[in-house]
Amino acid sequence: MQPDIINIKDLCKTYTMGFEKVEALKNISFNIRKNEYVALMGPSGSGKSTLMNIIGCLDTPTSGEYMLNNINVSSMTDNELAEVRNKQIGFVFQTFNLLPRLSALENVALPLVYAGLSKKERLEKAEHVLNSVKLGDRVKHKPNELSGGQRQRVAVARALVNDPAIILADEPTGNLDTKTSLEIMALFEEIHDLGNTVILVTHEPDIADHAHRIIKLRDGLIESDEINHSVLSAKDPNHPYVSHALRIS
Repeated sequence: MQPDIINIKDLCKTYTMGFEKVEALKNISFNIRKNEYVALMGPSGSGKSTLMNIIGCLDTPTSGEYMLNNINVSSMTDNELAEVRNKQIGFVFQTFNLLPRLSALENVALPLVYAGLSKKERLEKAEHVLNSVKLGDRVKHKPNELSGGQRQRVAVARALVNDPAIILADEPTGNLDTKTSLEIMALFEEIHDLGNTVILVTHEPDIADHAHRIIKLRDGLIESDEINHSVLSAKDPNHPYVSHALRIS
């Protein structure tokens, strides 16, 4: 069994809106193991976006503890969070977030600027990752010269290029048609098979069903935390989770 990569204990997040306090997360507790493939699911207002922002080190909790790869990030400053974020997390967004004037290769190489690699090293590594997502023949193309699915593959390559601890994907198929969505979900499965931890944030049940574990949120609470037995048993009948559901810690 793999060690935990994320430990979340009694996590709360409260926003003040005028004279009103809104509890977005209420004493959330769970762990995610290294190389798990987890979907965070819930309707609008469930708290999943707030939880994603905390997991992604884009925000801090009001109270509680968040350990990422044995680093306590619960009360870090913005600068400290940025450093952890750049080293530990690869983001994939619904809107791709690619720079229109840069080529696919340059977009993917961008995060490596902060890693201190030379330009030659950055471009070589970016090209290698683009090849791994089957875009080796599109490295010089700019985003407006690529299809939606190809742009999302560039975004996935950019998320992978820093060798992050986790891939955090926010509604990654929201702007894609059904066929292209299935291709992108197959890519996430390949990424997971290579040993990456994948966390998918979605409100769509058919997208969440690709994950191996589904955590459902509602009104700032965990409604359920279940292993997706149908996917795991089809993939590996001997997988330890097939006969052992995780408990919410």
